[in-house]
Amino acid sequence: MTLEPLLSAPWVIQVHVAGAMLGLLLGVLQFLAPKGTLPHKTIGVFWIVILSTVAVTSIFVRPSIKPGLPFFQWFSFIHIFTVITFYGLAQGMLFLVRGGKNLKMHSRPFLGIFIGGLIVAGILAFALPGRIMHKVVFGG
Repeated sequence: MTLEPLLSAPWVIQVHVAGAMLGLLLGVLQFLAPKGTLPHKTIGVFWIVILSTVAVTSIFVRPSIKPGLPFFQWFSFIHIFTVITFYGLAQGMLFLVRGGKNLKMHSRPFLGIFIGGLIVAGILAFALPGRIMHKVVFGG
């Protein structure tokens, strides 16, 4: 295991990975901590901002690895999680803003982002050869 591939990666990938790791940590904390408290709300706001950053930076991960790619070649199948994350963030925030009986529904899209966007996409990033996180763990 070596951090060299990550440390020598473009800044957008470093921001993406740092945000994903922080989002994973804060997500676990959110699901375990008491709901409706000031810390839950504060961490939730930070989590939304962090996951928004992760989603935005994910758009630029491939071009930063291979500069000069035409736009239609920027995306691979793993980028479906970018779309899912944006949709889930919007849906979760909409439930929060509406309040009332919708308030309890906000956890569903956020849980979906946590499982799909952080856990599944994270496993793929580590498991797929050629990806930076795969190189971090397995060398290459």
